[in-house]
Amino acid sequence: MTKIFNDPSDFAEEALAGFCDVHSDLVRQVPGGAVRRFRPAKPKVAVLAGGGSGHYPAFAGVIGAGFADGAVVGNIFTSPSAQQAYSVAKAAESGAGVVFTYGNYAGDVMNFGMASERLAAEGIAVENVLVTDDIASAPPSESAKRRGIAGDFTVFKVMGAAAENGADLAEVVRLGRKANERTRTIGSAFAGCTFPGADAPLFTLPAGQMGLGLGIHGEPGLHDTHLPSAKELGRELVARVLSETPPDAASRIAVILNGLGSTKHEELFVLWGTVAPLLRAAGYTLVMPEVGELVTSLDMAGVSLTVTWLDEELEPLWVAPAETPAYRRGSAARETGARGVRKRPTAARPLLRSLPPHPPAGMQRPA
Repeated sequence: MTKIFNDPSDFAEEALAGFCDVHSDLVRQVPGGAVRRFRPAKPKVAVLAGGGSGHYPAFAGVIGAGFADGAVVGNIFTSPSAQQAYSVAKAAESGAGVVFTYGNYAGDVMNFGMASERLAAEGIAVENVLVTDDIASAPPSESAKRRGIAGDFTVFKVMGAAAENGADLAEVVRLGRKANERTRTIGSAFAGCTFPGADAPLFTLPAGQMGLGLGIHGEPGLHDTHLPSAKELGRELVARVLSETPPDAASRIAVILNGLGSTKHEELFVLWGTVAPLLRAAGYTLVMPEVGELVTSLDMAGVSLTVTWLDEELEPLWVAPAETPAYRRGSAARETGARGVRKRPTAARPLLRSLPPHPPAGMQRPA
């Protein structure tokens, strides 16, 4: 249960303000979200991740060199408004275009789409890249309807590295969509999450049960089952992900074993002890795997496994350096210079009030 809050309706706004203050050397708050502290010395594509709050370090936590240029931040589990997306894009755009990237949820698709139309009308080049990695949310024949969950992280990382390398907008978009097409995730939940001020979890599971494939907003999964051992769970997750191996897949993969909010790192390490050997036994080389909390769901107890099949284009982008508040890899150049915004950030306009969890595009909200 979320225990530290003031007015529950202000939780997301206050959390964002606190985050931007702590990490003021890397980010600054703007209406609708946050952007990098320093603008680029020359035009570059602005990669803008976005979605509802409650998933930290997604989305604001990955703003920085080698990753996102900004994040559009909605209220808890709520799509940001079109105005928020537009405002963040205007703050981050530097002359080379903007790409919004986000999970495939109906509200996000609608609002980022409207913001894109407004930006395009002003002569700003803009594109959208949707993440559709959740194999539990639709069959392969309807993969475009799938939700975006922890695979967000891989797709954002690829796009951010490409933009940092100077790729133009069309190339950043192409690589992001390619990464998405090669990314698969399956998740499981052991207990629901609780909104600030709520007296009950968003959803519950029977004692001793696990929900296989539940979404990060509590959307329906595949089925409930008995709570397995770590070995049983590892075998289940690996088998389901590998069952959707792309036809042209190579033998090098990026792997993320992700905690959903209240699953301890030690538990993830135990699970990794099954997952990694199974992937290696299947003939794969694991390239800089990540184990930890990268795309969470408030205090949900659960875990997800993400695999991205790499190639000669995607692997250098996956391993490229990055420096963000929540994630650092290698040695990324710290941004400084005359174009830096040095003053203290002013308070952003209040975020929208919380709405019920939104379904993915093409799916209905559960009754």
